[in-house]
Amino acid sequence: MRLPISWSDLPGRRVGIYGFGVEGRANLRAADARGLDPVLVDDRPATDTADDPDVAGRPILATADGGLDALLTCDVVIKSPGISRYGPPIQQLRANGVTVAGGLGLWLQEADLDKVLVITGTKGKSTTTSIAGHLLTGLGYRVFIGGNLGFPPQDPAIDHSTYARWVIEVSSYQATDLTCTPPVTAVTSLSEDHLPWHRNRPETYYRDKLSATSQPGAALTVINGEDPIILAHLDQLAPAVHYVHDTNRPGAAWIDVLGLPGRHNRINALIAQQCLVAMGVPASDEDLAVAARGFAGLPSRMQTIGEVGGVTFIDDGLSTNVLGTRAAVDSFPDRRVALLVGGFSRDIDYRGLADGLRRRVTPLRLFPLHDNGPEIVRVVTKEGTGPAVDAVGVDELEAQVRAAYEWAGPGGVVLLSPAAASFGRYRDYRERGAAFTAAVQAL
Repeated sequence: MRLPISWSDLPGRRVGIYGFGVEGRANLRAADARGLDPVLVDDRPATDTADDPDVAGRPILATADGGLDALLTCDVVIKSPGISRYGPPIQQLRANGVTVAGGLGLWLQEADLDKVLVITGTKGKSTTTSIAGHLLTGLGYRVFIGGNLGFPPQDPAIDHSTYARWVIEVSSYQATDLTCTPPVTAVTSLSEDHLPWHRNRPETYYRDKLSATSQPGAALTVINGEDPIILAHLDQLAPAVHYVHDTNRPGAAWIDVLGLPGRHNRINALIAQQCLVAMGVPASDEDLAVAARGFAGLPSRMQTIGEVGGVTFIDDGLSTNVLGTRAAVDSFPDRRVALLVGGFSRDIDYRGLADGLRRRVTPLRLFPLHDNGPEIVRVVTKEGTGPAVDAVGVDELEAQVRAAYEWAGPGGVVLLSPAAASFGRYRDYRERGAAFTAAVQAL
């Protein structure tokens, strides 16, 4: 059971903050702004915090070295999203009567929910969040865009009084900590992802993800009406559902102004538009065409890096699952595609990628990267992909970029859409994207 609690309810209670990523630090600043004196705990705490402006020399306890015991003395523990609610520490806290919350959920409890739009999904949530925010800005609204994308809205460094609308991206991790839902929410897509956090059960992941749309206050969920997994879980959405399809209707030329390739991005744009309609934001297609101008897209989301020798290089490094990579490949149905795949394994079932490639007519070659690139190739080729698809052996990124360039040829595409995370070899997707760009520039 999720107990509704807000930041305003915390003074007078013993509070713990568990985890010190971007959101954990925002939680600490929010606690400090309310005069709280929280217990600070992290699984791998920094040893020297004297010069850390947020921590200001306060001790951060290691979870396994007294930290969990300290959290057990708290009334409320505000955890970072990356800490699984199914892990032993959180289970022990709950079993001992400690209320476990998330900073975003605490903020939503005291927000004006009629002005908040929550967007979630496996693939497309960041793009749709950015589109919705950009359109609202272009229509004259002062908009905060954040949550899982950008800054946490609970951070006191944000001047909340200046914003008329809030577009919040919510991850599956964050969704499990929400105790209320704005009237309007959106789900862009569903496929297996982040399974270790969600007990290695796809249905648990789907349930957790969709719970962002169905807490008290939920009225309408705008969905991708062409996503079979979403359609199989309608009972987990808001009371009313609006289905979005790519109808290519006359007047929707404003979508082209955004400059995003792929049918999936067309659906993302239509979802954003319907969310605005549901929130009572009137806008004609002509208004949207003006508002859409200047949309820059997101780094590592179908981002064109450049062209060398007639070959186009695309960084889609944020596609860390099957659905994202399939959509990226489908964006180039008539061009030769050299697909760079592989990274950190998260126990994803890659058979769905084979299903997507089986209908491929134009040649596509897989160029596997470490660490799980060979596993992706093995699964995909075992399932069968049709005559247009083949693969080469594993190699480092720079070598694979060169080999992919030589194979793709003029008019072809070299596509980094790894269907795997960047952990291990890279700090994050930005570092992987920078390495890809450097490899292209070295050609």
